[in-house]
Amino acid sequence: MATAACFSSFLVALLAVLPASPSLPASVWPRWRGPMENGHTAETGLPVKWTDSDVAWKTPLPGSGQSSPIIWGDRIFLTAALDQGRERIVFAVDRKSGKILWQRSAWKGEPEKVHIMNGWASPSCATDGEIVVAFFGRGGIHAYSVDGTPLWSRDLGKFESPWGVSACPVIVDDLVIQNCDADVDAYITGLNKRTGETVWKTKRRDHRGWSTPIVVAVGDHRELVVNGHEGVQAYDPKSGQDLWFCKGFNGRGEPTVTPAGDVLCVVNGLSGDFYAVKPGGSGDVTATHMAWHTPRKDGRDCPSPIVVGKYVFVISMSGIATCYDATDGRAIWKERLTGKFSGSPIAAGGLIYVTSEDGVTYVIRPGNKLDVVAENPLAASEEEIFRASPTPCDGRIYLRSTNVLYCIGKK
Repeated sequence: MATAACFSSFLVALLAVLPASPSLPASVWPRWRGPMENGHTAETGLPVKWTDSDVAWKTPLPGSGQSSPIIWGDRIFLTAALDQGRERIVFAVDRKSGKILWQRSAWKGEPEKVHIMNGWASPSCATDGEIVVAFFGRGGIHAYSVDGTPLWSRDLGKFESPWGVSACPVIVDDLVIQNCDADVDAYITGLNKRTGETVWKTKRRDHRGWSTPIVVAVGDHRELVVNGHEGVQAYDPKSGQDLWFCKGFNGRGEPTVTPAGDVLCVVNGLSGDFYAVKPGGSGDVTATHMAWHTPRKDGRDCPSPIVVGKYVFVISMSGIATCYDATDGRAIWKERLTGKFSGSPIAAGGLIYVTSEDGVTYVIRPGNKLDVVAENPLAASEEEIFRASPTPCDGRIYLRSTNVLYCIGKK
């Protein structure tokens, strides 16, 4: 199948479930999974093969963190934790030089327990070019201007869980929406973008969770869709009203829901059936709107799926990559890649980019068999772990390890 035809088919199908995006600058990756909320970029000419000589710059970062680079214009926004979580910071890096432009202390206090793989700075920021929002669970949610001026801060609760948080904030119109899953008092909320005041707050099932919402267009309305421990829930993004729920298979639910034509692809987190849901229902839609489900017994899943044309690529944390048919969930092939994987893949020009925890980025051409176009390592130190997702922007790719930011592309 030709790559161009595959990518064109994907874009046509995508319009069935995604809203028309507002006009955005070219140099934008404003939220987790990018401007289209599905890991895709419309950019062409990104690096496909690289070596250390292709690193335009690399910048040591303060503290430690796992949030992915978020970009607006010439600024990259990141978070980190200092002093084993006792301080949480938000900072901006110049996209062209790698220089840290500003750094703000968002919260100080006694750190909560977190999973060894998580840490205290995993959620990625969100920006609309006016404000930058960062979420730290028990460390609160904080808004700044793009120049670093503090705007508002909110305490959103204790987040009872031994594993920490990683659900990212999203900006929808004049609201900042935050999934606040926890073992106790779980909820999702919409906050006034300019003041931080609560506009709506909706109870969720009490389970720890880490998934970021996406917004999809369904007919004449939009739906805010978020994965969870028991299944997928949709809300009205303006009011927070429950719209529909589809029961899942085996818990955790941290991978982000991913559009594929007129359905939404869902991976549980733990081993369990991979499934697709049709949006637009009401109430419990498990029996009526689950389009297909197919066995998935490849171990723990943290990365979200990526869809290119009819191909759905999913990789487990242990490196088992599986390609499914988006129309019926049929597994087309299954192969193992070397390494462990936590970050979600992106797609550009019909190719899939996925980075291992060791900093090796595999570039894969989707099709009826595994086709690794390139395998790109970085000369990272042993202390570095790559759990953030790659961020594409203006012909470069930005990779963040726990304590270094790399810019790959023309110098």
